[in-house]
Amino acid sequence: MAGHSKWANIQHRKGRQDKLRAKLFSKLSKEITIAAKMGDPDPEKNPRLRLAVKEAKSQSMPKDNIERAIKKSVAGEGDDYEEIRYEGYGPNGVAVIVETMTDNRNRTASTVRSTFTKNGGNLGETGSVGFMFDRVGEIIYPASVGDNDTVMEAAIEAGAEDVESSEDGHVIYCADTDLNDVSTAMEAALGESESTKLIWKPTTTTELDLDGMQSLMRLVDALEDDDDVQRVTTNFEASDEVMAQL
Repeated sequence: MAGHSKWANIQHRKGRQDKLRAKLFSKLSKEITIAAKMGDPDPEKNPRLRLAVKEAKSQSMPKDNIERAIKKSVAGEGDDYEEIRYEGYGPNGVAVIVETMTDNRNRTASTVRSTFTKNGGNLGETGSVGFMFDRVGEIIYPASVGDNDTVMEAAIEAGAEDVESSEDGHVIYCADTDLNDVSTAMEAALGESESTKLIWKPTTTTELDLDGMQSLMRLVDALEDDDDVQRVTTNFEASDEVMAQL
């Protein structure tokens, strides 16, 4: 299994066990509010909002929280955020993309740069590592939803581009512009997914040993602890043995 899928599984398991649910819900609420502000407050008429709500539900975010976040956008409440992407290198030359939503560009840039430096990384210019990734839609289903052939058939019918299946589950990929349509078709065939979102999928990876993985995770954890950071993506690759030790 490719490194990015393993990382997704680590993050997924971590998300379910994380004691800091308030921080996670805050980031999800921010995405919902921004998506609603940028378009229609009705998820059925706003693809980005629909995906944001779907991801929030997959993380067990209470319905009241979701509705409150949408109402904030309708009422014109909340800060005006801008989306900024930062790129750089982590320990051992791993490529790192940091997606943020901030109301203070200078504060966020300073914090992200400092976090990279303190954790063995270097913040680069925009585009410095982006060429190592493709922007795609990702839909995750548990293994229990069906065998490989069943999921593959549903994915092809839905217009997906690729499927990676393992004992951990099924990861379906599609063009970023097709995510809303593909996820809707997949739901009709297989039911609710565990996760549906846009991601940066690595086209080239960097192999890490256990020490490298531990160093990378320290950087990622520190970045994700920043309230301005919405998502962190890396292009690591690690053996099953290393992943098991983590």
